[in-house]
Amino acid sequence: MKNIEGSIDRMKTRERSQYSDGYLDNYVGHRARIGVILPSTNTSVEYDCQRIVPRGVSWHFGRFLIEHVDFRDDANFLHFLDLMRQTIGASIESILTCRPDHVMLGMSAETFWGGIKGNDGFVDRIQQLLGEGTGLTTGANAAQRALEVLGVAGNSGKTISVITPYQPVGDRNVRLFFEDAGYRVKHVLGLRCANAHDAIALLPEQRIMEAVREVDGDDVDAIVQVGTNLSTLGIFPTLEKWLAKPLLPINVATCWHALRSCGIRDQFDHLGRLFEQH
Repeated sequence: MKNIEGSIDRMKTRERSQYSDGYLDNYVGHRARIGVILPSTNTSVEYDCQRIVPRGVSWHFGRFLIEHVDFRDDANFLHFLDLMRQTIGASIESILTCRPDHVMLGMSAETFWGGIKGNDGFVDRIQQLLGEGTGLTTGANAAQRALEVLGVAGNSGKTISVITPYQPVGDRNVRLFFEDAGYRVKHVLGLRCANAHDAIALLPEQRIMEAVREVDGDDVDAIVQVGTNLSTLGIFPTLEKWLAKPLLPINVATCWHALRSCGIRDQFDHLGRLFEQH
């Protein structure tokens, strides 16, 4: 798998003095400007990013239009992905006009599609749109890297479970990606949300906690939640302490990866062990 962090020129991080003639300058984004590409239906990624704002870092959001929001079955889910592939390019072109140092994809289904090989091809296509010199974070790569630093690396006999909002076709690709990455995957629990917006974003916390219980076990080393429109940032850090194992929300993984790729090492309490310890 390609190491997308390795392409970042850390000398380009824009840390500079915040003072001119003894007065505080405008310091918005003086350490890093991070562009975020997300579906037009998504109401969770911005909310989660706005809870993770290091000094001198700014998030800049660009949306690609989602006209087909029906997720009721595999066929509709695949149609959603086909339309997304047609519109994502325009949002990338738009976000580049703010000259971001790094771009984060606030969507995850496509990044798992086709396993490791499919993800590498997707990264290549997006990187061509970004051009050289602009780093890229995807959900799949961020989750894999986060698991590694949390001590749950692939090809080391570790077992994970995954919670998704997807239909079965999406779950199969999530399983394929993590198995390609060397994990034993005990459960992939798809919640089969009926649409791309409120059915995911307004999923009751009680159902999420039930899902965690369903996929947990003594032989499970970590639990991953994918699907960026499902925010678990508010409850996963507590459940992580309760279960004494990593619980990794996709939005936390992508924010962490994007910041670390820009050389931003700030740590945060109450966001889970990934931001508290790494």
